[in-house]
Amino acid sequence: MATAKASRPDTQRWLILTHQLPPDPAYQRVRIWRRLQAIGAVGVKKSVYALPHSDDTLEDFLWIAKEVEAAGGEALVSEARLLHGVTDEELRARFDAARESDYADLGSEARAIRNRLRPTRQDGEPLAGLESAARRLRRRFAEVAEIDFFGANARESTDALIRELEAGVAALRVQAPVDATPAGPVRRSALRGRTWVTRRGVKIDRVACAWLIRRFIDRKARFRFVDPATYRPATGDVRYDMAAAEFTHRGDRCSFEVLVDEFGIDDPALGAIGEIVHDLDLKDGRFGRPESEGVRQFVGGLVLSTDDDEQRIREASVLFDNLYRSLGRKPVRMRARR
Repeated sequence: MATAKASRPDTQRWLILTHQLPPDPAYQRVRIWRRLQAIGAVGVKKSVYALPHSDDTLEDFLWIAKEVEAAGGEALVSEARLLHGVTDEELRARFDAARESDYADLGSEARAIRNRLRPTRQDGEPLAGLESAARRLRRRFAEVAEIDFFGANARESTDALIRELEAGVAALRVQAPVDATPAGPVRRSALRGRTWVTRRGVKIDRVACAWLIRRFIDRKARFRFVDPATYRPATGDVRYDMAAAEFTHRGDRCSFEVLVDEFGIDDPALGAIGEIVHDLDLKDGRFGRPESEGVRQFVGGLVLSTDDDEQRIREASVLFDNLYRSLGRKPVRMRARR
C-alpha cells in the first residue's frame, strides 16, 4: 500500500465503515479491532469507523468488510460528508492524536534502546540484538508513517530520533565487525507462467515489480489489473502490491524489495533499483539516490499520458532495462532457499 497524505480541501471526503459482528466468538471482535487499528481507522461512533478517501483506504475497508461478513457479521462501506455531530477538523484531529500517541511510543522505545548502547560487545548486549531492535523500530515507524494521513507533528522528530539511534548502532558495527548478522527470511519457490494480479492504475512500485517479474522471475508472466472492490481470486493467480497479496509491502519494504528478497536474487544493480523504488513509493527519503528524481519524472509523465496499464509497463520496462545496465550489471546469483 503506497503512502500518501490525504488532501485538505474545504470539504474532506471520508470513507465510513459500519459493521456488526455476532457476540460469539469474542476473538472475532478483537481481530477486527486490531485490523482497523493497523490501517489507521479511527472510531466515529460505536462500530463506526472512518478513513480519508483514497483508492488505498477504500481497498483496506473493503477487505475488512469481507472479513466481517466471513465471520458471520454485516458491514457497510460508504462515502460520506460530515454534516452533524463531528466536523472535518475534529475528525482530522482524532487521526493526528492517534498517530502522535504512536510516535510517542516509538520515541520512548528508541530512547530505551539508545541507552543500551555500549562501546563494545563485551561491555553490553550482543550487537546483533541491538541491530535487530533498531530494524524493528524502523519498520514500526514506516508502518505508522503509512497511516499518518494528515502529518502529525511528531513524525519528523521521531524519524530523527530513530536515525540517531541507527547511527549509534552503525558506529558500534565499525568497532565490532565480527558480529554475525541475523539470518534471512524463508524463501518461496519460484513461479513460472502464472497470472500476476495487481491493482489497476499501476504506478512506480507496480510497474517496477512487473519489469522485475518478467525479467528475473517469470518470463512468461501474464498480468491482470483489477478493481480491488470487485476482484475475486482465481485458481493460479499470484497477487502483488495489493491487500492480502502473496507479495506486497512488509514492514518498511516496498513490494519490489520484497520480491527481490523472497526470490533470493543477489544483484547489486537490483538492490540499487530497489532503493530508488523504495524512496519513490514510501516517500521516506531513506536512500536519497540521485537517479530517483529522473525516475519519478518519467513514471509521473507516463501515468499522465496513458490509462493503459500494459502500456505503462511496456514503456517503463525500457526505462528499467536501461537503468539496470547503467547501474552496472553483474552476474545474477540466486541465493540458496531455506
